[in-house]
Amino acid sequence: MNHQDILSFIEQHKEQWLEELNDLLRIPSISADPKYKDDVKRAAEKVKELLLQAGVDKAEVCPTAGHPVVYAEKTINPDAPTVIVYGHYDVQPADPLELWHSPPFEPVIKKTDIHPQGAIFARGACDDKGQTMMHINALQLMNQLNTLKCNVKFMIEGEEEVGSAHLADWIRENKHRLKGDVILISDTSILANDTPSIDVGLRGLAYMEVEVTGPNRDLHSGVYGGAVANPINILCKMIASCHDENNHITIPGFYDDVVELTEEERKELNKAPFNEEAYKKDLGIKEVWGEKGYTVLERTGIRPTLDVNGIWGGYIGEGAKTVLPSKAYAKISMRLVPNQSSDKIARLFQNYFESIAPACVQVKVTAHHGGEPVVVSTKSEGFLAASKAMEKTFGKKPIPTRGGGSIPIVALFKKELGLDSILMGFGLDTDALHSPNEHYGLFNFFKGIETIPFFYEYYYELKKGGK
Repeated sequence: MNHQDILSFIEQHKEQWLEELNDLLRIPSISADPKYKDDVKRAAEKVKELLLQAGVDKAEVCPTAGHPVVYAEKTINPDAPTVIVYGHYDVQPADPLELWHSPPFEPVIKKTDIHPQGAIFARGACDDKGQTMMHINALQLMNQLNTLKCNVKFMIEGEEEVGSAHLADWIRENKHRLKGDVILISDTSILANDTPSIDVGLRGLAYMEVEVTGPNRDLHSGVYGGAVANPINILCKMIASCHDENNHITIPGFYDDVVELTEEERKELNKAPFNEEAYKKDLGIKEVWGEKGYTVLERTGIRPTLDVNGIWGGYIGEGAKTVLPSKAYAKISMRLVPNQSSDKIARLFQNYFESIAPACVQVKVTAHHGGEPVVVSTKSEGFLAASKAMEKTFGKKPIPTRGGGSIPIVALFKKELGLDSILMGFGLDTDALHSPNEHYGLFNFFKGIETIPFFYEYYYELKKGGK
């Protein structure tokens, strides 16, 4: 495969690909909000159209009990290895809208200190429309340069941001056409634009919602305050009790299954480039925070966590209203590490939260969704192909890292299809994923398109016994 031919092809198609990505980004495919259901479907149809345009043999929008899955195939040779590309076209809600510097679904390109070549600002730019589009564009490139040696199957879903609730059923129903050799995913990040990396581990997730009820109606805080329990006060105390003074999670049994890394493994993990002062400056914080005895890289990669993702209740409008609310709510997520089970942790959390509730309130705990932690072998053919591909285009060998986020379907793919997933992402942790002003660097977008064809070439060689 000629590297210069790839670079020339990318240069010739930059404007076309950016406009196609912008068209996709303009669709508010927010899977969590039912009022955007038609937009989610419209985004699925757009992805299908782009796949056909890129040269797949066939593509279809497959209905599920929730949002659809876009499935496509390109067969080169029945005897060739098959790569299954996974991505998602759904996005997080854009709230809070007032914190965006430009409208979230009107993509604009702006230069930043980290992205001097420019970055696309829009919801979904990096997570995951931009990274999914890299694979579609790379397929077009390989088709037209006649360099594709592997068969390709695309599985692009519309429910990743809500836990891939219906993907497992769809996979079980479609196992007959999901036969392959490896799953390739770009939904993760690299350490820096001059420091490539590949995630070899992801944390699992248990996502909960709690409801605390006090009196049977909102009350006057002057008449009843001090005599009737305030659910917001109680909820805050209950949440605070989930950590001790060392930020260690206090839920009984929470750490029972945690795999502790050896000192040597921890030392290797901390060799990854990390500047704590730059980290704090970027976030606008004076100090980092977390479990005592662990570094930032360990806290975000190999240790479980418990965080409040939202808390509400009572009056939050303009001005004052002296109310003692009837109810208070919180959404709480726990990131998990090998060998923790999301179902077990959800049960432990529910048991704990119900057990610490005082008699003056009632507590309801609901488990929303979860996923299992995973670790990928650095000796697999897929990892080696990804490593060689990144070394080819970045000019240096990528560093294996542990990702702090969760992609629940990685464990699902292993369970249902028996396939390992290669997490070859190109975003940056500073790209404001799930936050206002999400963006994706043009360097990263085009570097992904440049790198992906080499993954296919090296994977083919490794599967066929080449060096």
